[in-house]
Amino acid sequence: MLHIEPPPADPPEGATAKGAADGECRTSAASGGGRRTRRNDPDRKTHILDATLDVIAERGVAGTTHRHIAARADVPLGSITYHFAGLTDLQTQAFARHVELQSAVFENLFEGVEAHEQFVDVLVDLVHGGPARQRSAVLGFELHLAALRNPGLRALTQAWTEHSRTVLAHFTGPDSAARLDALLEGMIMHALLTTAPESRETTRDAIDQTLGPAGRPGT
Repeated sequence: MLHIEPPPADPPEGATAKGAADGECRTSAASGGGRRTRRNDPDRKTHILDATLDVIAERGVAGTTHRHIAARADVPLGSITYHFAGLTDLQTQAFARHVELQSAVFENLFEGVEAHEQFVDVLVDLVHGGPARQRSAVLGFELHLAALRNPGLRALTQAWTEHSRTVLAHFTGPDSAARLDALLEGMIMHALLTTAPESRETTRDAIDQTLGPAGRPGT
C-alpha cells in the first residue's frame, strides 16, 4: 500500500482552545444573560466521540466536519478543539472507541456457545444482522478505508483483526479462524452492497465449507 501522509488538520472556523474553555460554561450575551450554554461535564469528550461515530456512519469520513459533529453532539463548536487537536485526532480517537466497544460486543456474542450449530448460528446472524450491526459494519469499513489514506490507523485495524481471530480461534483453531475472519468480512461487505441478498442457508453453507471438519467446534 502507498504510504500517504495525512494532511494536517485545520481547526474549525473561528474556534480556539481558549474560546472552547470559556464556552464550556458561559452566559449567552445574545439572550441577555438569561441562557447558559451546556455546563462542562466529565463525559463531554466521550459524548463528542460517540457523535463523531454517528456522523461518520451517516456521511463517511470524507463528509465529516467539526460543525456536523458539534451539531450532533449539541456542544459549542469551540468545545471540539478544546478536547481534540484536530479533525484527524478526533476521528482516530472515535475509531479507537468503536474498535474497543465492538471487540467487546463480538466476544460477548459467543457466550454460552458450545456446539457447532450454535457457533454457525451466531456467525450467520452476524452477516444478516439488523440496523445496529449494519451501522457497526459501515463504521468498520470506513475505518479500513481511512487506514488506506492514514497509515497511523493501520495499527488499530491490525489489532482489531487479531482480536477477532483470537476470539474465533477459541472455537476453530488459528488457521481456520483466519480463513473464517476473511470470509465473514467479505460476506458482510457483500450484504451491505448487494441488491439481491443471499439466503441464510447459502451463508451457512459457505461458513461450513470454510470451517471444514477440522475447524468445527467440538471436533
